[in-house]
Amino acid sequence: RDLHSFPTRRSSDLGITLCSVLTVLTSLAVEFGGWQLLCAVRVIQGLLQGSVHPATHAMLAKWSPVEERGALSTFCYSGSQFGTVIILAISGVIAESPLGWPGIFYISGALGIVWGVCWFIFTASTPAQHKTISPEERKFIENSLGQVDSTPRTVAPTPWGKIFTSPPFLSLIIVHCTHMWGFWTLLTQIPNYMKNILGVDMKNSALLSSLPYAVMCLLSFFFIYLSKVLARRENVSLSFSRKFFNSIGHWIPMISLIALGYVTKEHSLLAVILLTLTVGISGATYLGFQVNHIDLSPNYAGTLMGITNGSANVMSALAPLAVGLVVTDVVSWTY
Repeated sequence: RDLHSFPTRRSSDLGITLCSVLTVLTSLAVEFGGWQLLCAVRVIQGLLQGSVHPATHAMLAKWSPVEERGALSTFCYSGSQFGTVIILAISGVIAESPLGWPGIFYISGALGIVWGVCWFIFTASTPAQHKTISPEERKFIENSLGQVDSTPRTVAPTPWGKIFTSPPFLSLIIVHCTHMWGFWTLLTQIPNYMKNILGVDMKNSALLSSLPYAVMCLLSFFFIYLSKVLARRENVSLSFSRKFFNSIGHWIPMISLIALGYVTKEHSLLAVILLTLTVGISGATYLGFQVNHIDLSPNYAGTLMGITNGSANVMSALAPLAVGLVVTDVVSWTY
């Protein structure tokens, strides 16, 4: 199958643009269809977003020089944290404005639609298809990826059997699932934690809720710098680098999250520090498992990301439900 035949940029563009349109229509769904239509809209949005990460990985595999793979991947995926920071920081202000809570969805959805138009106009799935790329840049990227000529390459049918019997890939599924469990537990529960444990109002809660993700976004760039320092050392392999950053991004947050469970309301500053550390340090995973799909198989990077991300998003749904089973009385959060 021709590597250039599938328009990866189109699938991500279509997914986010349609999802943004549904975001704008969220308040109408609540008004005319109640929670049932709202749930249906959210399910459709989830299905549409399922194309984004595989398409992003497929494009990274075709656009990123090998030595820049981790850095470019971090730049791409840290954007989701930047978006989280912005919307959490301003959601309280928007909700208290004349637009009310629907304004949160109007504004974020409109921005997504604008992005979709820009993406459609200015991007290309591969360097060879880009209209304004310089010959020097195109040659640099293609030579780095071993594409020494412009002859269309073909790949064999997806080797499903080898994929699902590969120990490195199976471990990648596991680590992606555990990461998403922790990430979505924090993302959905931080506002509740701020309100019920720290006792802050909605506006301040929004600002405090965005702080961990702002730190995560900033630390991601520090980890890029650190990865380049390690890359200059001849005795540091790519495998060690991936494991090193993956360990930082999971073990340190694990310890700080456990410690957070023992912090009382009287030590709210310590709680904020631990919470920020838990989320912020996890940005190291962008240089760990998050980019490992491309390392394992550049030709099938999108497929591998689709499998692990699909499995991990099951955890995204189960994590908040698990919180509801454990926390049966909100008052008990304060003890």
